[in-house]
Amino acid sequence: MLSPTEPAVPAPYLRMPHAGRGLAVGLFGGSFNPPHAGHALVAEIALRRLALDQLWWIVTPGNPLKSAHELAPLAQRIVLSEKIARNPKIKVTAFEAAHHVRYTADTLALIKARNPGVDFVWIMGADSLRDFHRWQRWREIVLTFPIAVIDRPGATLSFLSSVVAKTFDYARIDEGDAPLLARMRAPAWTFIHGPRSSLSSTAIRKAGKG
Repeated sequence: MLSPTEPAVPAPYLRMPHAGRGLAVGLFGGSFNPPHAGHALVAEIALRRLALDQLWWIVTPGNPLKSAHELAPLAQRIVLSEKIARNPKIKVTAFEAAHHVRYTADTLALIKARNPGVDFVWIMGADSLRDFHRWQRWREIVLTFPIAVIDRPGATLSFLSSVVAKTFDYARIDEGDAPLLARMRAPAWTFIHGPRSSLSSTAIRKAGKG
């Protein structure tokens, strides 16, 4: 829920992006507090390696697992995301705020219900995979859409020991088949290696206080 004192979010960002039937669309969600070149790198790798037609850059109102104390206003994070996400295939959106959803499982259920015939894949950084089993209804997320895990510094090997990697080991596909992932039926996931950025939103916020 947005604070009444926060700047208003422009109406177009509160609407779910349009995707035609048959398109392959990546879903890249996060607080983006602030967004940075590392996020853009993950998005670009996903677009290329997953052969996506679109990527929805979903700026969330807030992460239930993170403190909202240092969270910048949603409108501000959208503006900064637009400056970072320059690829025309990337659609910056904050539709979750309009539907009052806080959990990824609810977001994905809403997207699936409203977009029959569209092939979606959930995109996440490898650093998020370590705590993925703490997410609300995480098994439901894995069973909703295929998942692409993008390499992040310090997470290349540790992801293998994560609860979700062990639980759904049988559903992992070869990285070479990543272009087919969006067309697959969940559960299906892959780990994508590639260039990595050491940037982090937490470090940027701390540096700004210095």
